[in-house]
Amino acid sequence: MKKIITLLIITVLFTFQSNAQQRQRTIAECTIDYNITLDDVTGLDNATVEMFKSTIKTVYIKGNQSRVDFISPSFIQSVIYDKRTGNAVILREIGGNKFLTKLDKAAWDKSNNKFENLKTNLLDETKVILGYECKKAVLLLTDGTTLDLFYATNYIPSVKEFEYQFKDVPGFVLEYESQDKSGKKIKYTATKINLNPVATSKFDIPTTGYRLLNE
Repeated sequence: MKKIITLLIITVLFTFQSNAQQRQRTIAECTIDYNITLDDVTGLDNATVEMFKSTIKTVYIKGNQSRVDFISPSFIQSVIYDKRTGNAVILREIGGNKFLTKLDKAAWDKSNNKFENLKTNLLDETKVILGYECKKAVLLLTDGTTLDLFYATNYIPSVKEFEYQFKDVPGFVLEYESQDKSGKKIKYTATKINLNPVATSKFDIPTTGYRLLNE
């Protein structure tokens, strides 16, 4: 009898885990806008504060490709990443100047070296963002820095490596903290999610008009 009960428990647990895995959906096509806020504006001039308030982050995902745009009144930066090759291209516009930097997989990994060997602690704390149930996680970097985030548990992006620090998070990150060189924390919170198809032209690499910079 004990063996039968044990077998039933194992079967129920396996079924529950399988159903949970089936409920997690891979998002392979989407556009997400993030609002950017500073936790502490002490020591910053009004122009800098206003710049952050006016800056928007937009993430585009289409299959194995991703693009992240940062658009502010003073600069524009776009990072286009290809999961198949591991290569990335960084586009920057400052004033009337345009710059392009190409990174192969080794260079891309090196640029994200500070996120290697970080520890991801998954917590039970929950939060609803744009109608999506999210759970909290805390990332512990090797330099002692901790970053908080909330991820949608039922969804996962088809490309995770473009947000290198989140590649091992088991869901779609909709809110997170970053930290600048001065130690100030910057919070990014999703404000809009669009699941309509993304134009392939979003991932085109310019061939003219940009000055090529070395890695």
